[in-house]
Amino acid sequence: MRIAIVHYWLVSMRGGERVLEALCEMFPEADIFTHVVDRAAISPTIAQHTIHTSFIQKLPAARRLYRHYLPLMPMALELLDLSAYDLVISSEAGPAKGVITRPDAVHICYCHSPMRYLWDQHAVYRRAAGPIQRLAMAAFSPRLRLWDAMTALRVDSFVANSAFVAQRIRRYYGCGSVTIHPPVRIDTFEPTGKSGGDYLCLGQIVPYKRIDLVIEAFRTLDRRLIIAGDGGADQARLAARAPDNVTFLGRQSEDAVRALLGACRALILPGEEDFGIVPVEAMASGRPVIAYGVGGARATVIDGKTGLFFAEQTTASLRDAIVRFEAMEHRFDAGAIRAHAERFDTAHFKRAFRAHVDDCLDAARDRVARAA
Repeated sequence: MRIAIVHYWLVSMRGGERVLEALCEMFPEADIFTHVVDRAAISPTIAQHTIHTSFIQKLPAARRLYRHYLPLMPMALELLDLSAYDLVISSEAGPAKGVITRPDAVHICYCHSPMRYLWDQHAVYRRAAGPIQRLAMAAFSPRLRLWDAMTALRVDSFVANSAFVAQRIRRYYGCGSVTIHPPVRIDTFEPTGKSGGDYLCLGQIVPYKRIDLVIEAFRTLDRRLIIAGDGGADQARLAARAPDNVTFLGRQSEDAVRALLGACRALILPGEEDFGIVPVEAMASGRPVIAYGVGGARATVIDGKTGLFFAEQTTASLRDAIVRFEAMEHRFDAGAIRAHAERFDTAHFKRAFRAHVDDCLDAARDRVARAA
């Protein structure tokens, strides 16, 4: 059986790429298809596979400006030749599931989320965009939404990374899904036994992550906040107006990330997450999480045991949560927090996803047998 894995783009190692890495370990014979690849930015596990790119790779500055080529990606996906593959696994957060497969091939889509910038987060991205970007979004988004919804018909089975994403799949694609939480390499994190005094925000600095909310909350708090992650223009804009007790570190190595998580007082998660691997990594380090209490955070954080929720995306609500956390900080047990995180270990993901693939293949064989 020939297997293809389709991933939207390979320019960093974030949550989606960690899922791809686990899939590569499960299916070492699989070929990878993607729009753009930066081989210097991917792990050896992914790099050892045969990687095919769409024509987007050949466009000017594609590894840096790939998002600007989004309107061309539907065409690019449909030009990929997957006719030789019996099993296709698409990894969807950007355009990936729109590939055309053989009628008898099995297509399983692991959906990190329907594209946020086209659907429920469209207004957030639009507000943060410049005038030219807003004009482009107005021109291309309706057609891209139609294509995105229609290509759901090309998928045999959707796998959502959380119950929250399953709701999005039902709403925007009109179909059901099974939920399998993404893999977290729990064994690479460990509680340090004590924390420092600094709070931490960790991850890509993009509008929907709401890093601006945390900065404003700490403007009137006598506490230190560390912000680590890729940011580009958004980071420069936020850093320019941040108070002195907020420090931007930029992108960090994996070792530095582990050290930051192990030493932080608590991780702050102000955005609406699809699932959120970073909070699981924080809990694997024995550290509590202060999270906006909607979306994927509900799947990972236990309010009052492994962290605290705040109810509204406002500075007042977040400040109140920090004050409540500090009043009960002594109740959080690093061992119990770590034990909870172990539920999301990579081994659980591999077992569940392998079982689902087998079920889909068995169902396909049954259909062929009945037709004969």
